[in-house]
Amino acid sequence: MMRWFTDAKFGVIIHWGLYSILGGEWKGNHIPDVCEWIMHTARIPYAEYRKLVNLFDPIHFNADRWMQDINRYGCKYVCFTAKHHDGFAMYDSKVSEYNVMHTPFGRDILREIAVSCRKYGMKFCVYYSQMQDWAEPDGAGNTWDYDPDKKNFKRFFYGKVIPQVTELLTNYGEIGLIWFDTPYDMPINLCRELRDTVKRLQPDCLINGRIGYGLGDYRQMTDNCIPAKNYEKPWETPMTLNGTWGYSHKDRQWKKADDVLYRLADITGKGGNLLLNIGPDAMGTIPEESSRILTSVGKWLEINGESIYGAESTIEMPYCIPWGACTMKRGHLYLHVFKYPVTHIVCLFNLKIDIKRITLLDGGDELKYIQTYEPARNEDRLRIYLPKKLPDTLDTVIDVEYKGDIHAVSLETLDSIYNAN
Repeated sequence: MMRWFTDAKFGVIIHWGLYSILGGEWKGNHIPDVCEWIMHTARIPYAEYRKLVNLFDPIHFNADRWMQDINRYGCKYVCFTAKHHDGFAMYDSKVSEYNVMHTPFGRDILREIAVSCRKYGMKFCVYYSQMQDWAEPDGAGNTWDYDPDKKNFKRFFYGKVIPQVTELLTNYGEIGLIWFDTPYDMPINLCRELRDTVKRLQPDCLINGRIGYGLGDYRQMTDNCIPAKNYEKPWETPMTLNGTWGYSHKDRQWKKADDVLYRLADITGKGGNLLLNIGPDAMGTIPEESSRILTSVGKWLEINGESIYGAESTIEMPYCIPWGACTMKRGHLYLHVFKYPVTHIVCLFNLKIDIKRITLLDGGDELKYIQTYEPARNEDRLRIYLPKKLPDTLDTVIDVEYKGDIHAVSLETLDSIYNAN
């Protein structure tokens, strides 16, 4: 059941809710911190925040157009915020009337996205905040409306969490994975019960690591963080495209397309998945800059996706790579050139490899290369000669086809050889 996930490599998470109306501003003031946390950061009383329900009418929302675009971006799975920390459900929940059906829009957004997502061949997944709920007296997080000493978390867990998770996994067809968040000090027995509920309802539904206590099916890395070294078990890094998850009126800290591709290649080479965020505005429009960046990423993946989708954890090189990153499949080592070397040569050191041929992935042109061995330093060198103009200014991929096994000799191994002599 993990195979689809480990092959996918690239997904999108969509943060959209009442907070998108505010866009990071409250009563004329810009509120620091990420925008979907504005109710918590500004300590907005629930009675006031709830009034946003009457303003939520995203007339530009079109699930089919969203999913068509996201498919074009090259994403293989979509995770949508069914309920974030503010407690508002973006679907038709019979558990709580605090949901999208009671807005002027009055449509089950989650259902529309689920249908369109599957139409375009992507895995449909849901985000659900299982511990924080700032609308509920017994949910975690809201200490300005509700006395922390009077909270009964079990009452919230059995009264809202389990029933809503049951709705999501019963009423919306096959769910690829459920993405929990911020478990904090949630009791382990309740985390186990939550996991058991998911697996009872949909045994093949994956659970991310933020269910807590290692109970997830894969490791969830810290937001925007990539491991320093390869991690051999399934994992995922959630990442913002700018500085926030929810829509912001002011945040213009957009990553460039080559920044996204470098992170995608780096994460893929280390064995993980990139889950990139989109934060639509209150009218249901994906920000123009998000679309522009991701369109470039999608065009690159159309040509070079072979080096990403289905890739495995790459061998660890003994040296940092100044020109880019590496990804790998059996028989193929893909070199991602982001920075054109001034020597027009890409070098790899201490690599034991039986090369069949080396080509540009885009176009298939063969490249000249030389393999040498220096006995005094016990050092293998592979030099690949690049054309004067690379076919892709974002990330040119070199396909090094090889026979048999491949490995890189570590510096510790080289030291041991010297010491033996």
